[in-house]
Amino acid sequence: MSEGAYLMQLGAVPYREAWDLQRSLAAAVSQGAIPDTVIFCEHPPVITVGRRTEESELHIPKGAKVEIVETDRGGKSTYHGPGQLVCYPILDLRRHGKDVKLYVRRLEQAIIQTLAPLGIEATRIEGLTGVWLQSPSAASGVSLASGGREDSVSSTASRLERGERRERSAEPGSARREPHAAGGGGPRKIASIGVRVARWVTTHGYALNVNLDPAPFSDWITACGLEDAAFTTIARELGRPMTVEEIRSPAAEAIAEVFELELEQVPVEDGATGLWPQPIHAKLAAKGS
Repeated sequence: MSEGAYLMQLGAVPYREAWDLQRSLAAAVSQGAIPDTVIFCEHPPVITVGRRTEESELHIPKGAKVEIVETDRGGKSTYHGPGQLVCYPILDLRRHGKDVKLYVRRLEQAIIQTLAPLGIEATRIEGLTGVWLQSPSAASGVSLASGGREDSVSSTASRLERGERRERSAEPGSARREPHAAGGGGPRKIASIGVRVARWVTTHGYALNVNLDPAPFSDWITACGLEDAAFTTIARELGRPMTVEEIRSPAAEAIAEVFELELEQVPVEDGATGLWPQPIHAKLAAKGS
């Protein structure tokens, strides 16, 4: 039986603003003031740092126009930018199994179901979080990223399939390996996941690469702590343009199906990221912090 939940379809929202909104909503969900709520949005360029991020994973070039935010989520570093659909489910896991690992697996399943109608066969890789592609892309004949040789792709595929994580050299002056191609037959990461659960209420969520340059995942950071991982997008896999707007509805439908939610879209005024100007939400946020 599906439970009622709110859906917030936001546009481009600065990361810190979206984070504040999540915390406010999480407090309200925890207190039972509002039902589960799912947020979809985009972010301006930002690198978010999880609790397990090591300093050597960040190698952002000087002058890069990107914000850096230390977060309270699990995992390592990742990149958000325009052309990426970000989903923040604010769910009370007391209604969804009280199992964090199961919750993450369900997020992965929702992403897989979002991609399936597009003809993109996504999967999980044992030992790694997120959603990956292992079969050749529809546009495998198109160069999808600079650098990398076929033998590099093959060796990376082998390591990722075994779930092994290579440690990045922290020695001064050590050469950084060029990212390998995002197309072809090697594993390519198309969606990242990082979550936080407090009092059984979830914040943070997933980021699905729709149509953006994946270079920052390897040029600016060692994304997810995986040095040789390839990153791809829906548009690159299909070999045609794709917009975030086209993915919002399928993504919402998949979340609703996987978590058995009946989503009701909440009207959001232009430029607004709150629900309503009710004092109760600010009070609940203060109590939950």
